[in-house]
Amino acid sequence: MIPVYQPYLTGREKEYVNQCLDSTWISSKGEFISRFESEFARFIGANHATTVCNGTVALHLALTALGLQPGDEVIVPTLTYVASANAVVQAGAVPVFADSVPHTWQIDPEDVRRRITSRTRAIMVVHLYGLPCDMDPLQMLCREYGLYLVEDCAEAFGTYYKGRHVGTFGDVATFSFFGNKTITTGEGGMVVSRSAELHAKAYHLKTQGVSPTREYWHDVVAYNYRMTNICAAIGLAQLEQAGEIIEKKRQVAAWYKQGLKGMPLTTHDEIEGTRHSYWMCSIALEHAGDREPLRGYLKQCGVETRPVFHPAHTLPPYAAELSFPVAESISARALNLPSYPGLTRAEANDICGLIRQFYQDKGEPLRAA
Repeated sequence: MIPVYQPYLTGREKEYVNQCLDSTWISSKGEFISRFESEFARFIGANHATTVCNGTVALHLALTALGLQPGDEVIVPTLTYVASANAVVQAGAVPVFADSVPHTWQIDPEDVRRRITSRTRAIMVVHLYGLPCDMDPLQMLCREYGLYLVEDCAEAFGTYYKGRHVGTFGDVATFSFFGNKTITTGEGGMVVSRSAELHAKAYHLKTQGVSPTREYWHDVVAYNYRMTNICAAIGLAQLEQAGEIIEKKRQVAAWYKQGLKGMPLTTHDEIEGTRHSYWMCSIALEHAGDREPLRGYLKQCGVETRPVFHPAHTLPPYAAELSFPVAESISARALNLPSYPGLTRAEANDICGLIRQFYQDKGEPLRAA
């Protein structure tokens, strides 16, 4: 089976982990924590970065550090992984969903404007599948209405908008290092911010609210969201080869784009002024009814795929009689292909060949490449 994803562990991961074991610093203290934080901040151009134990708590910590109150609203794309909406609820606020832009799949700034109310406190953008949102109009909205801008960059390490790495536009941003992310720590995340005050608050909250000057004195109800030194060691080793990993993933996407020409589908492409990191190489079929048969055919042939996320407003916790036609269409028609940096050109070509064969067996007319 060709998997959708597998981590690329070809650097100094074992060496650094063994250093942790030899030193006995295996929990949330040790040199790799600070090294990973500082090198990550330098890589993306952030002012401040603090590690956490996964990407979901990164979102919760970021929103909590902003001081959201019950009844506050946060506008979130409905086409996203459920953690984006869950974190808003866990922080005591209310998620308000917005539709997507058809050709990028990212949150639609015009729909965001329509959903701003007197209770709106923040806009959360999600750089879905490694393509950035259109940040200029979203920043303008935040300035116009006095809103916080939160960036969910779980899927967008290595993604750039107009020359800047995502995560550097908002008041606060989060990253995930789960095993299927572009760089991984196994489980882990990062909270980054421009503000030293916000950074200090996030750090205080992630460490059980312990006083920096008085032992075992806790002045707020807080959390244990710390990353282990072992995870940070893996992350540092991954960061050292980040350029290679991202280039390999971009090459995989280029092979798919070339190999899928002429088929009744579109690839999720880079657009002008951006750099797509291709966390996932995704395609949208012209006909929603083809998706599950195609996935079944590829599975029979030893190729794993996965569907694009269900819109959050269709999930039981958030079920609402609302219509988000663009997000619903993308979700029904799109899927992720194997996207890991170790995928070979021959494997990518074989996958494209299988998709072509599927359409030929259906008698589907193919377009001129």
